Amino acid sequence: MALFNWTDKFSVDVKTFDEQHKNLINLINDLYDAMKLGKGNQILGKIFDSLIDYTKNHFNDEEEVMRKVFYPEYLNHKSEHVKLTDKVLEYKKKFENNEILISVDLLGFLRDWLTNHIMNTDKKYGEFFKNKGIE
Repeated sequence: MALFNWTDKFSVDVKTFDEQHKNLINLINDLYDAMKLGKGNQILGKIFDSLIDYTKNHFNDEEEVMRKVFYPEYLNHKSEHVKLTDKVLEYKKKFENNEILISVDLLGFLRDWLTNHIMNTDKKYGEFFKNKGIE
């Protein structure tokens, strides 16, 4: 059973970004599955690397489109991206320094951030992008 399931309510009506969001959900679920098997710490480094790659690529993609279409909430949206990236890097550093073990807190943070970010922030650009012909 997955920790977090994609449903159409998360769709931002931009196919590329929906697919990227699904990939993040898969990363979170992979971590959850490993934790259930007692192997969370064994794959956490890989998950962190994937999360960092995800944030770099996905956020750059979103921000590039935002700049292109002069999205009015660009700076606020970018600020949220920076906060998540910083938080993930902070978790990774603590893990690498053996200051934390994989925990439900990390999973909850990722799940809650993704849910809130998509539902409250990304949803705002969906309609705007659609009106600019971006699907």
